[in-house]
Amino acid sequence: MELGSLVGAVRSKRVLFGDGVRPAVVVIKDGKIHQILSGSALTEEVWDVGESVLMPGIVDCHVHVNEPGRTSWEGFWTATRAAAAGGVTTIVDMPLNSIPPTTTLKNFQEKLKEATWKCFVDTAFWGGVIPGNQLELRSMIQAGVAGFKCFLIHSGVDEFPHVADSDLHTAMQQLQGTGSVLLFHAEKDVHKKTEEITGENSTLHLNVSNSSMEILPLFNAFLLHRVRCHIVHLSSAEPLELIEEARQAGAPLTVETTHHYLNLCAESIPAGATQFKCCPPIRSSANQEQLWSALKRGLIDMVVSDHSPCTPDLKKLDFGDFMQAWGGISSLQFGLPLFWGSARKRGFQLPDVVRFLSREPAQLCSLGNRKGCLARGFDADLVIWDPEREFEIKETNIHHKNKLTPYLGLTLRGLVHATVLGGRLVYRDGCFHPQPLGRLLLVTEEDKSAGKHKTTL
Repeated sequence: MELGSLVGAVRSKRVLFGDGVRPAVVVIKDGKIHQILSGSALTEEVWDVGESVLMPGIVDCHVHVNEPGRTSWEGFWTATRAAAAGGVTTIVDMPLNSIPPTTTLKNFQEKLKEATWKCFVDTAFWGGVIPGNQLELRSMIQAGVAGFKCFLIHSGVDEFPHVADSDLHTAMQQLQGTGSVLLFHAEKDVHKKTEEITGENSTLHLNVSNSSMEILPLFNAFLLHRVRCHIVHLSSAEPLELIEEARQAGAPLTVETTHHYLNLCAESIPAGATQFKCCPPIRSSANQEQLWSALKRGLIDMVVSDHSPCTPDLKKLDFGDFMQAWGGISSLQFGLPLFWGSARKRGFQLPDVVRFLSREPAQLCSLGNRKGCLARGFDADLVIWDPEREFEIKETNIHHKNKLTPYLGLTLRGLVHATVLGGRLVYRDGCFHPQPLGRLLLVTEEDKSAGKHKTTL
C-alpha cells in the first residue's frame, strides 16, 4: 500500500469497537466508512494488517499550533505531520500563542488563511473569550469555531488576557442556546500554599493554588446559564469531589487531563530540568494515581496532549530557572503510546484507548457525528498500531518543529505503523505523503445538534 493510495478495505484480527475487540473488515467508500464486515469476509483489494490493532484516528482537542505569529515555535505543517505520525487524525487548535489570537472573526479568518494547504490531518479551531470580545462570539460560532477557551489567571501571553467573573457571565449569555462549549483554564489567584516535593536529585517548591477554591465559583455560573462547560488540563485531584457534586446537581460539565499529568511526577524531575515545566505544574505521584482513578471512575472524560511547544532558548535550560522558563510540554506525536503504556499497567483495556483519546474528544468539539468511532457513515480516519511494540524517542524520530521534550530518551510501548485520513494513507512507518491532505473543519449547527444526545442542556 503506497502513500497517498485510496484504501478500499482494511482487515485486522484486532479491531477496536466501543464494546470490545474483534476481527473485522472495514470497508471504505468516498472517504467514509461504508461497511463493517466479519473478519472472515471476502472483499476485493483488502489491506490485511494481521495482528496490528485497527482503531479510529485519535482526536486531540488541545493543541497549540502557534501559527500565525510564532511559527518558530511550531506551525501547521510540522504540528500536523507530527500528529499523523502519532495516529492523530484530527487536532483542534487553541486560540492563543498565535498572533493575532483567535478572538475575533477577522482573526479567525486570518488563521484559516494561514492554515490552508498546510495540514496533514484534519484541523478544527477553538475561539477565545477575553475581556471585551463578547459581541464577536456569535459571529465566530457562525463561521465554524468549535467553541471557546478562557483563562481565569494570566495566560502567559499578553495578547490573550484573562477574564473576570463579569466577563464570564456576559460570555455565557452570548453562548446560551448556541450549543457551543466554553473551556476553562480553571486556576485562580487564591490563597497559596507551598508544596515541597523531595526527589532523588532535587527539591521542587511548587506554588499550588487551593484547587478546591479554584473552580468553586464556576459551578453556579454553569448551573445559571446552562452552557456546556469544560475544564482543560486538570492537574490536581483536589477538585474531583466538587466536580462530581456539580455534575450531580446538573452542571453540563466535562473534564480533561493530559498525558504529562498521567505520566510525569514531580519527585522524578531532575534539578534544573525546565523541559518539564508546564502550567499547571507537574504534581506528586500520589496525585497522579488519583487522576488515574478518576479516569477509571468517569470523573475525567478524556486525555489530550496540551501540546505547547516553544524554541529551546525559552526553556532557560542553561540556567535551570523554572520561574523564567516557558511553561509547556511537547507531546502531540506520542499521546497514544504514552497513554497505553501507563494505562495497561492500571487495568485499562484497548477499547479504553478509543474512549479517552478518540470518542470523547470528538464529542467535546461537536465532531462526534463524524469522528472518533468505527461506524457506517463516519469519516474513514484510522490508525494501525502495535500495542506490544516498544521504541525509544530520539530527536531523529520526533516530527515537531522543536525537538525538546521531557520524553526524549524514554522507551514507550505502542508503535504507530500507519495513519489513514479520509480513506487515504497519509503516514506509514516513518514516511509521509508529500502533500498535506487534511481539511479545515468548520463546526456547523448540524454538528452541534447531532451531539446533543451526549449532554442535555
